Amino acid sequence: MISTKGRYALRVMADLAEQDTEQFVPLKEIAKRQGISEKYLESIVRILVKEKLLKGLSGKGGGYRLTRRPEEYTAGEILELTEGTLAVVACLEEGAKACARKKTCRIFPMWEQFDGMIREFFFSITLSDLLKGYIGKEDRVVLSCQKK
Repeated sequence: MISTKGRYALRVMADLAEQDTEQFVPLKEIAKRQGISEKYLESIVRILVKEKLLKGLSGKGGGYRLTRRPEEYTAGEILELTEGTLAVVACLEEGAKACARKKTCRIFPMWEQFDGMIREFFFSITLSDLLKGYIGKEDRVVLSCQKK
């Protein structure tokens, strides 16, 4: 499950991608537009700045801006920074200790395939795609956030 930290990080990045990417946008403005606590966003942008996805500037005229063009960021990259891992099971996490049962585990191939599908999905969606309202490289599936 993706936490609020991951979901809000995507919203912050998309918000900044919609602005003039050369200007610094105050966190207070982002928080207001997104309806998210400024204090909570501070912890999220700190991670994004540390990993150089955002550039921050203090003082008058300060705020945050993207360090790259929106099409150069993927949802997967942003989620991994804020979530830590997108692996569906512990044995597929990067740097995980090799599972002694891996060669005989009848279930491992299913987890491995599912994990690959998740990674392929999130790493194929750019901020630019999200702003245009579609996802997926080939079929451009229309996004829908409406509850059914």
